[in-house]
Amino acid sequence: MSPARPLNAVIIGAGGRMGRALIRAAAEIPGEMQVCGAVVSTTSKSLGQDAGELAGIGRLDVRVTDDLAAALAYAEIVIDFSQPHATRSNLAVCRAARKPLLIGTTGFPAELTSAFDEAAAEIPLLVAPNTSIGVTLLLELTRMAAKALPADFDIEIVEAHHRMKKDAPSGTALALGKAAAEGRGMPDIAPSTDRSGERQQGDIGYAVIRGGDIVGDHTVLFAGTGEQITLGHRATDRAIFARGAARAALWLGRQSPGRYNMRDFLGLKTST
Repeated sequence: MSPARPLNAVIIGAGGRMGRALIRAAAEIPGEMQVCGAVVSTTSKSLGQDAGELAGIGRLDVRVTDDLAAALAYAEIVIDFSQPHATRSNLAVCRAARKPLLIGTTGFPAELTSAFDEAAAEIPLLVAPNTSIGVTLLLELTRMAAKALPADFDIEIVEAHHRMKKDAPSGTALALGKAAAEGRGMPDIAPSTDRSGERQQGDIGYAVIRGGDIVGDHTVLFAGTGEQITLGHRATDRAIFARGAARAALWLGRQSPGRYNMRDFLGLKTST
């Protein structure tokens, strides 16, 4: 059921491609979400602009700022698609302000896991390497296939993105590897990115492609002797990530403090 009034949302990373897409996605559901704050880095060329004009949808009377704490004054939900080096700081500010936070940024250091858990004791927190509904389903299918197939099926994850993407393998590829490892009952497995030598049973390998303006392609190959199974997802429009994030953020704003993911948002109950 839709809320009685739109929830106020602050977008962190508003000057980037995903940030602008999120502003547009909020405009598509005006009765449910409205942007009340748009935050960028102190060096961004977007500072001082109107968030709506920045996103190409007309004036919203929301000035782009670099002051996250001030922008949170009227926020009810926060969506962060900024840079990984800013994740810890953004998390701390949202935690101090007691604001529900969805983090779609990838490439942040693994040691942030403890900070996420600590923050989730006080605020609703959803960390998602990919906010596409289709990719969320792919993660579940990967987990199921890894559980069902014999251990001698090798697992290879191939991902392709635009030439400007900095982290590799992508956060989504790593999440697919984690899902496959969980399906095999090996949640602590360290997936292999070593392309040399023979395949060792239990390895999960990655192949990375960077080029052009590829939005995002992910393929999971289960290769046995004499047969292969392929699962995949191709994104052709960046708007799918923004729409998924906007919907998930609306859901998150109604939750109690805790650590959530897109699987929780969609209500997927597949067991491992």
